[in-house]
Amino acid sequence: MTLLKKRKVQYLLIIIILSPILFIGASNYFIEKNSINKTYFNTSQIPQNKVGLVLGTSKKLQNGNINLYFKYRIEATVALYKEEKIEFILVSGDNSSKNYDEPSDFKEELIKFGIPEDKIFLDYAGFRTLDSVIRAKEIFGQNNITIISQQFHNERAIYIAEHNGINAVGFNAKNVSYAYGIRVQLREYLARSKVFLDILFHVKPKFLGDKVKIS
Repeated sequence: MTLLKKRKVQYLLIIIILSPILFIGASNYFIEKNSINKTYFNTSQIPQNKVGLVLGTSKKLQNGNINLYFKYRIEATVALYKEEKIEFILVSGDNSSKNYDEPSDFKEELIKFGIPEDKIFLDYAGFRTLDSVIRAKEIFGQNNITIISQQFHNERAIYIAEHNGINAVGFNAKNVSYAYGIRVQLREYLARSKVFLDILFHVKPKFLGDKVKIS
């Protein structure tokens, strides 16, 4: 192999190695930039919306301890409702088996905090953030919505929402420590890259279905 060919092969290998890294970095940059001034930590500053969309997560960890992501999203949702920044709560999560039901776990906990049952609506087909966000519009009829999760998750959800014609703001639940959430944070980088692949390939929710009126 000539020196020129060797260099071409080397350059090609460098491109192959660097392209995914650059794609992940660019995805993260654009999603963060898009979310500027669209997420809030303070209930007094966030605008009102009829519906708050809570993005589901498991109630407990594999060791049986409470999942802090779950705990803090509950607290954030209750705060928004009690400050009258949302009127209804749409909990969207995974209910892929009889033994795993994120929406019902959230509902049960919210009721314990004094949220009236008739103010809570459940979406059992929120298998992914994409499903949760798009179904909020297509099934539950919401074009304006407050998304409730940790900030990194809200940023991604807002990007998905806006791409699908939804006006969205995010209310940031308390985050967890870096050590506690390192696996989730690492997965988030890949999830943000997947947002752009989903857009490119026009990926839709796994299920749609009959309309549900929130009122």
